[in-house]
Amino acid sequence: MLPRRQQVIVLDAVDDQLGHEPTVETRNRKRMRTNPVAPWELRVGNLRVYYDVEEEPDPAVYILAVGVKQRNRVRIGRGVIEP
Repeated sequence: MLPRRQQVIVLDAVDDQLGHEPTVETRNRKRMRTNPVAPWELRVGNLRVYYDVEEEPDPAVYILAVGVKQRNRVRIGRGVIEP
């Protein structure tokens, strides 16, 4: 569980970054290589937001996981993802 402050940071970033054209790669947004978590990643400081986008019938962004980057690992809950 993220502290309240980090939750607000993530929600603001999701509104700003993913509200329009969430499938366009930017400096903070990228398509992931084969990944069991999600096909897209949004970087927000040391936080990582993993999401998927559904284009049809109505465009929608689904947040699948939020993790904390620590060196070369991302901690999601009690699990750890390594490159």
